[in-house]
Amino acid sequence: MYIRPQVKYAITAAVVLLTALVPLVFPGYQTSLATQILIYALLAMSVDIMAGFAGRTPLCHGAIFGVATYVVMYYVTTVGGSPWIGVLLGIAAAVAVSLIFALLAVRTTGVYFLLLTLALGMVVWGVCMRWTSVSGGENGLRGVARPEALADPATFFYFVLAVSLVMTLAMWRFVRSPFGLTLKGIRESESRMRSLGYDTTRHLLIGFMFSGFMAGIAGAMYAFFNSFVSPSTVALAQSVKGLLMAIVGGVGTLFGGIVGSALIVILENVVSSYTERWSMAMGLLFVLTMIFAPEGIVGSVRAMMGRRGKKQE
Repeated sequence: MYIRPQVKYAITAAVVLLTALVPLVFPGYQTSLATQILIYALLAMSVDIMAGFAGRTPLCHGAIFGVATYVVMYYVTTVGGSPWIGVLLGIAAAVAVSLIFALLAVRTTGVYFLLLTLALGMVVWGVCMRWTSVSGGENGLRGVARPEALADPATFFYFVLAVSLVMTLAMWRFVRSPFGLTLKGIRESESRMRSLGYDTTRHLLIGFMFSGFMAGIAGAMYAFFNSFVSPSTVALAQSVKGLLMAIVGGVGTLFGGIVGSALIVILENVVSSYTERWSMAMGLLFVLTMIFAPEGIVGSVRAMMGRRGKKQE
């Protein structure tokens, strides 16, 4: 079923408007929850750039995300520097780590890429756990990293919303650009793209660094949001959460990361208020998604609309 661009833009504008009303209609805890959803949506979409568009499923983006959080927290709370300079340093650190990971991993495919990125993420976790003089070890780093101008929860929400909108638009343009289409071609057949003269390694390297850049932005905002970082922030569970959000929302849809983030963050907070075994609910959600909606929520809706459109024809 074809949907006119004007209709898509109107729906997008309506969703953004409704989101902007959250602090006014649901102040307090709900605003904080919405802020967390926006931050994790960026992480999920950064994962989807590699998993959905480049055909390389990473298990290290939680570590990249956490590196940015660590750098911001260390620079602001330990060094005593400006939060905004801390953000720039955190994003730069995330991109540097992404470059190292990419140089080691992009020449591998399938399960080898998955396992190698998992191992690289575990290396970051080990460094954060043992480098106690910088990372604080198991105790982590604690302190107010958020600038005074963003101290109000509603103001901070609108700041995160604005950043998320700009970065989402940047990712959307990236995956729809000729470069993004090249990544899709590599996903479908890397050997064919090579035979056509494309430097697939270079394209994957740039794609990985761009996705790491987006994960770094999410991590820097998380430092402002949480005012605490520990080895759990860079642990495997963080990478799995980002990947799970992308899968539940719909790998290869980009915007599915937003849906997956909202669903999982809300589920995590609601279920954890009743039981400590909330991770079982997360596992059940993943299993049900794989059985009944293997293309994810957004992907399944698109497929359903496509089938209806063919029937009408």
